[in-house]
Amino acid sequence: MINDKYFMREALQQAIIAFEKDEVPVGAVIVWNSGEACSDSGAYGGGQIIARAYNMTEQLKDATAHAEMLAFTASTNAIGGKYLDECTIYVTLEPCIMCAGASFWTQIGRIVYGASDPKRGFLQASSNILHPKTTITGGVLADECSALLKQFFEKKR
Repeated sequence: MINDKYFMREALQQAIIAFEKDEVPVGAVIVWNSGEACSDSGAYGGGQIIARAYNMTEQLKDATAHAEMLAFTASTNAIGGKYLDECTIYVTLEPCIMCAGASFWTQIGRIVYGASDPKRGFLQASSNILHPKTTITGGVLADECSALLKQFFEKKR
């Protein structure tokens, strides 16, 4: 069945790729919920993954190359516009303040995250960082998302 858990598993696959490349294992997918044709591909929305990304800060030597940021860029390219109000981002870790700010500017319709980030997650500051129409769902496959992060940081110690 295609639901939040299905798409979070897709984001987890991206996080596993990051883990294998020695990046902090955060993955993201963006799902387009519109029924309109995608300008680049001609495909239709309604639950279509239009972007997949994982953290690439080490590989790109860019502190801003978070999974969400890369997914936002890929998504806007896929739909041919800068607003993602008809999209949902699934990300394995609660977005940081930078990524939450970027989600404001894209006007993302919904954020679904796995593990909470009590140190650097945007909810530590305020949920007002998001666009007023953006909705949030947290804790989807939180245990699986947390386990991968814990495994990564234990390996680093």
